[in-house]
Amino acid sequence: MQASSYRFLLVIMAVLAAACADAKLSFTGTSLPSIEISPASSTGLDAIYVINDASSVEVVYTSSSNNVVWSRYDSRGGGFAEQINDVKCTGNTYSIAASTKDEGYIIDDGDRRYCFWVVNYADHTLQLDGLEYSSDSDCSNTVLIPTGKGGDIVYYTINGRSMVLSRELKLEYRTLAYDESSAMWREEEKCETLASLKSVISVSASLCNTDYTLSGDRFLETWGETESVTSDVISARAVSAVTTAEQEERDISNESKSETTGFGGSAPCVMTFKAVATDAAIFKEWQFSDTETFDDIFNRFQQDELTYTFVEEGDTYVRYVCSDDNGDCFYTGDVYTISIGTSKLEVPNAFSPGNQDGVNDEWKVSFTSIVSFECHIFNRWGNKIATLTDPSQGWDGKYKGKLVPSGVYFYVIKAKGADGKKYSLSGDINILNSRQNTQQSITN
Repeated sequence: MQASSYRFLLVIMAVLAAACADAKLSFTGTSLPSIEISPASSTGLDAIYVINDASSVEVVYTSSSNNVVWSRYDSRGGGFAEQINDVKCTGNTYSIAASTKDEGYIIDDGDRRYCFWVVNYADHTLQLDGLEYSSDSDCSNTVLIPTGKGGDIVYYTINGRSMVLSRELKLEYRTLAYDESSAMWREEEKCETLASLKSVISVSASLCNTDYTLSGDRFLETWGETESVTSDVISARAVSAVTTAEQEERDISNESKSETTGFGGSAPCVMTFKAVATDAAIFKEWQFSDTETFDDIFNRFQQDELTYTFVEEGDTYVRYVCSDDNGDCFYTGDVYTISIGTSKLEVPNAFSPGNQDGVNDEWKVSFTSIVSFECHIFNRWGNKIATLTDPSQGWDGKYKGKLVPSGVYFYVIKAKGADGKKYSLSGDINILNSRQNTQQSITN
């Protein structure tokens, strides 16, 4: 058939099918109902029928006219259809003996044409005898070996293209799904649909112990004769986990904020890492590295929840790893990057406590990534009047609960940054406009 004629035939078939979508076949001589399936319009078929057993069955078509021509076609397509001469006619009802082989029918009814494919299920009967676990299974896929029969049911479109009519076999098993609301893994039912029975069935590996049930097909289900087979319980090998990371927020007015949008910033940085692993995960650990590829792992913590304080400048990479008891199946979580900035320590030289204007009424250093800090404040006679042990702390200009007089005081600071830098600072503190009598002195 020439390409132009072939395209013209397809167009005609599509138009006629759309205009006369209600044309149907019926079947007599069978105790079980036929099953009608609507195929894709691209097949050129109006319907596909599956009958349980074509022996002694008649195919019936009822027309609204008395001008019906009936043809049959095979795998070569409608272009090679042969007219059927032994068609029985009773009024407007036409019938033929069904073939025990699958075949297509073209019915020309006046100026309309209808195309059908009929399947004799007796030639494709599903039989399920067993379902075994295969040693070819791995961490990602479970491989099952079914025994029985139930291969592809093939039909042919009007242009002779072979297609598979899905049996819609069901493979049912259990796995785990993560429930965010409870932060737990929970069992859920899974169902895979198979077009036919293959010698090997491969599905994603389950995250929990489960058996597998293969049942069907959809034709036997309609007729109430479903086949079913169940495997032994198979122990889970695959592992997975859900991980989270959270940084403890600090609201410290004199700490310079980092410009980074990720984790880290100014040290000390307190992070909490959490992981929820699946049933088969036996070995679990958080890994710390100074390289993104984790070539060098300098810290390992074998726990699901970990709180860790980062006090060293630079980037640290953290991930969660778990595996099954044999160490064959692994899961590696997301990599979290914690970036700690370089240190900075700046000291003011004046403040004005007690004037109640809310501005500059406390002496505080400005800092970033200071991990150890000690500051002592003295009056002009060398008496220690305040000690600070954290850079977030400030001096309110008081000694023994009372404001000290305006004047010059002295500080000595010893500190260390996350980058290893050591600070040894000393200098003056000028107190301005203190409400305390400026003539009062502190001698103790």
